[in-house]
Order: sequence, then structure tokens, then C-alpha cells
Amino acid sequence: MFIGRVKGSLWATRKAEKLNGLKFLVVELSEYGNSQQTLVAADTTGAGLDDLVLVSTGSAARMSLDDPTIPVDAVIVGIIDSVELNE
Repeated sequence: MFIGRVKGSLWATRKAEKLNGLKFLVVELSEYGNSQQTLVAADTTGAGLDDLVLVSTGSAARMSLDDPTIPVDAVIVGIIDSVELNE
């Protein structure tokens, strides 16, 4: 799993039928030591712009959806309240 920050939304009117009904957000994975990377993640939590989120990827991401055959590679599975790091 990764920590990221929601930077925007993505709309696609033409997409695979199984993706209908999903909300897609653009997430920047640059928080807390992750290399700077941007990805699109399906949102299951109601996250919004600038929220700090927990992102699951790969087959684990699909398992968090009602139908594990939906073709997604990243899913927002949590909205983070706080992070505490011991340096």
C-alpha cells in the first residue's frame, strides 16, 4: 500500500463497461518517502481534493471492490487522519 494525496478527478465517458459507476481520482504518491509518481485510482471511500489517502495496488486493489474482475490496478481504500513517523 502507498500513501498519496488526491490532486484531481478524472472523467472518461468511454471506458470498459465494468468501470461504469466508479469514481476515479488522480493521486500523487510523493508523501512520506515515496518517489514522485502520479496514478489514477478508483475511489471507494469518498475521498476529495487534497485528502491524504491510502492506496492499494495490484490484485489486492481489485479484492477491495464488490467484483474482483473489474479491471483496475489501484484503489483508494482509506482516508488518512494522521501519520506519525519516528525518525
